[in-house]
Amino acid sequence: MAGSLPVLPGTQVVKALERAGFTVTRVSGSHHVMRHADGRTVVVPVHAGSDMPKGTLRNILGIIGMSVEELRSLL
Repeated sequence: MAGSLPVLPGTQVVKALERAGFTVTRVSGSHHVMRHADGRTVVVPVHAGSDMPKGTLRNILGIIGMSVEELRSLL
């Protein structure tokens, strides 16, 4: 299914967003605060040894205005 969300750990989501131009501005516990040059900001939870819940990933994509296909192309 082309539009289905991939199951990813938070570290992979952070790396994909970095490829999209986001940078980690700070880390608070297990939450990475990422900012884009255009002002978009999003918090990505990074929990060692576990994958990100699909609802959380879908919410992150909605906040930054990225499609599932765009995310897949950055992986």
